[in-house]
Amino acid sequence: MTIRVVVADDQAMVRDAFSVLLGAQPGIEVVGTAQDGAEAVALAHELRPDVIVMDIRMPGVDGIEATRRITPAPDAHPKVLVLTTFNLDEYVYEALRAGAAGFLLKDASGVELAEAVRVVAGGDALLSPDLTRRLIAEFARIGTGSGAGAGSGRQRSDVRVDALTGRETEVLARIAQGLSNAEIAAALTVAEETVKTHVGRILHKLRLRDRTQAAVFAYESGLVVPGGTTP
Repeated sequence: MTIRVVVADDQAMVRDAFSVLLGAQPGIEVVGTAQDGAEAVALAHELRPDVIVMDIRMPGVDGIEATRRITPAPDAHPKVLVLTTFNLDEYVYEALRAGAAGFLLKDASGVELAEAVRVVAGGDALLSPDLTRRLIAEFARIGTGSGAGAGSGRQRSDVRVDALTGRETEVLARIAQGLSNAEIAAALTVAEETVKTHVGRILHKLRLRDRTQAAVFAYESGLVVPGGTTP
């Protein structure tokens, strides 16, 4: 099955380069490009791609706002892969909260970019678990320490966490630590299919879109604290 991709970046050279790199990979087709977030939103509805490779920083409607507008769309359901120049960019955390399925540094190779698109399209695992673990932990530290709003959000989240079984809570904590299904299965000594079932139930119970939102939720709810440990 071919993965249909839209590339959104305000720099023409970047758009063209990513389009060429992805178009040369088997099983991936670039069906459109956008020069800003507004155009990316329009193409999401018009073309219904599987993945949108989205730059965060664009004039007008930026990548965060575009992601926020795209991900709830009932008629499109594209996954958004956000791109950032810096590996500790606070905007990445906001993009994840907005609904992005993952992120990648702009200096990634063509092979890494293609693999990221495949991972996001499949929804099977977080991108670059080691980097993801550090980044989400840092952004969660910033986000959960920002005043009364964070506190009230955590209280609402805690009520929803109570809906999970003990095993589902364990799986959610390990998702937040950047583990793949296979790694979680090994850690809990269960079958990988069992982990996939737990992940599906977690997303359904918490009304979350994908694993990345589940990881962010785990930090924001206090289930996992920055540093990857459970309180």
